[in-house]
Amino acid sequence: MPWKCCSRFFLCWLLSFTHNLGMKLFPEQWATEGIRQSDFLEQEMPATVMPGSPVQLNGVTLESEHPQSVSQPQPAFQIQPVTPDPAPSQPRETWGGKYEFLLSCVGYCVGLGNVWRFPYLCYRNGGGVFLIPYFVMLLFTGLPLFLLELSLGQYGAAGPITVWKCCPLLKGIGVGMLLVSSLVSLYYNVIIAWTFYYLGMSFQSPLPWSCDAPRNAPLCQNASGNSSRFSASEAFWNEQVLGVTHSSGLHDPGPVRWPLAVCLLVAWIVIFLCMLKGIRSSGKVVYFTATFPYLVLIVLIIRGATLEGSIEGVRFYLSSDWSRLQSAQVWNDAASQIFYSLGIGFGGLLSMASYNKFDNNVIRDTLVIAIGNCCTSFFAGFAIFSVLGHMAWRKRVPVGEVADSGPGLAFVAYPEALALLPGSAFWSVLFFLMMFTLGVDTLFGNMEGITTAVLDEFPALREWRRKTLFLGALCFTFYLLGLLLITEGGIYWFTLIDAYSTSFGLIIITLFMCVGIAFFYGVNQFCRDIVDMICRCPPWCSKLVLYFKACWVFITPCLLLFILFYIFLETYNTSLHYGAYTYPGWGKALGVCMGTVTCIQIPLWALVAVCRESGTLTDRFRKAIHPLNSWRTATTHAEVIDVPFTINLVDSDFASPPQGSSEA
Repeated sequence: MPWKCCSRFFLCWLLSFTHNLGMKLFPEQWATEGIRQSDFLEQEMPATVMPGSPVQLNGVTLESEHPQSVSQPQPAFQIQPVTPDPAPSQPRETWGGKYEFLLSCVGYCVGLGNVWRFPYLCYRNGGGVFLIPYFVMLLFTGLPLFLLELSLGQYGAAGPITVWKCCPLLKGIGVGMLLVSSLVSLYYNVIIAWTFYYLGMSFQSPLPWSCDAPRNAPLCQNASGNSSRFSASEAFWNEQVLGVTHSSGLHDPGPVRWPLAVCLLVAWIVIFLCMLKGIRSSGKVVYFTATFPYLVLIVLIIRGATLEGSIEGVRFYLSSDWSRLQSAQVWNDAASQIFYSLGIGFGGLLSMASYNKFDNNVIRDTLVIAIGNCCTSFFAGFAIFSVLGHMAWRKRVPVGEVADSGPGLAFVAYPEALALLPGSAFWSVLFFLMMFTLGVDTLFGNMEGITTAVLDEFPALREWRRKTLFLGALCFTFYLLGLLLITEGGIYWFTLIDAYSTSFGLIIITLFMCVGIAFFYGVNQFCRDIVDMICRCPPWCSKLVLYFKACWVFITPCLLLFILFYIFLETYNTSLHYGAYTYPGWGKALGVCMGTVTCIQIPLWALVAVCRESGTLTDRFRKAIHPLNSWRTATTHAEVIDVPFTINLVDSDFASPPQGSSEA
């Protein structure tokens, strides 16, 4: 029939058109597209067609579109096999087992903040009563945002940047997460370098920061021979470790502390080697690094309970001042600790979840990891304050005067308390091994967020040699930048980055992530995605989805706005300090710029997404919030070709009609 000849002619023209656009198929892909190589080899195709010359293809005659328009012969229709890339990009990895993912997330969330930050916030904000705002913030901000990140990463099977194919307008959220993780990784490994230094010094007897060391005798004794308030551990920390006594402030960094530079280099080499083979290697390391801190905490609690004065430390830790609940500072501290300890908004959770199997129960994992992390923080407080209570009893001072936040607790107060124990060298080695494993696990998560984001955007880097070069260059760059933080004035820069890298910028990123999923992508669609992943969704999971849905739409955004308002108010009204040093105005402005760079990526990339679309401004916006076709690859497990359409050809499309048929 004429219509059949026309259909064949249209089919051949379409093949020629796609060939001219560069849409070529590899020979090994012909079978998947319904094309056989013999379909073309059996035909006698002239290598060159003169202008105006007809071409025969399975009985169909094709005429040249431009007869006599060129002087040299040009091929009018030709199909050429394309040689595939000899080094195709490697597929994404997956976890070796469910427990590797769980332990990696537990290790990522249970970090140094559980040891030095939570106990300090408890006694500063009313003792045990601080647990009320802490668990309220866990229920309405921590759990919903934790589940959102895990679900988004697992369903999209992509890193923090690529996963925003679900809503291209919000790609800047992933870029902001990448910057936050980079800033945190920059200074977090400095903490591991300090831990290495103390770990090496712990093999001495007596400990160099104890009063038994000869050089500390003038600091530890006064005229009456009793202990004084001058701390040998504080002198060791400021003079021998940091060298901060030789720096006058942020503007005077001074020379690099070379013992710390060596420790920092070793720390980055350890991170490089553990991440070299991806989650297959780091997933095995966490079996030790995620469980060892719990063993040490149990040992320290048992040892601390036998010390004189330990009960006073525990009583101080759990004391309740109910009037503190009226202070907005208490609620803000509770929210900030939830973000700090759970690692929300850094991209690490999203990246680790992207290597899960599609049908993994993310709701169960959220409850296990988040609640387990918060219970670990509370549990660690007993180990810390039982020893600090003994320290206060020995020094005859209140417990509140020996406890501090941040590095002051981990590297001043607690080492001094360890020095008072019998067999102090053993306890010191055990404590700093615990500190090392806590820090390494958290840094694994941050670095995984960075590498996953880059490798998903540039899949060619997944090849082993390229990935090795990329990881080596990344770790070496971080090492060079981190040298600023181990100068004599490096602690001032450390405090500045620590204060502003995870401040308002992180809250804005998580706020847009929550609002974007709830209102742009659609909270109903997102809940259906979660149910699709949990194939056999238990009844309790279905009920919890409704609770999380209410949090994502209303409760969590409102609480994030409250936290953001209080952070801006606190930033404006208070100044940044390290000890007696007050940061200058330009230093504070530098910190604000640091936080602004992370969150300003959201409007910048949104503008790029809108400009890439066509039509009116409203049409551009609608297209920019619509998921891309490749977003559903996690459910179909099929590769999506980024072309406007796909044509499936079968053998009958190229077969000639029977000779003498009336349909011809």
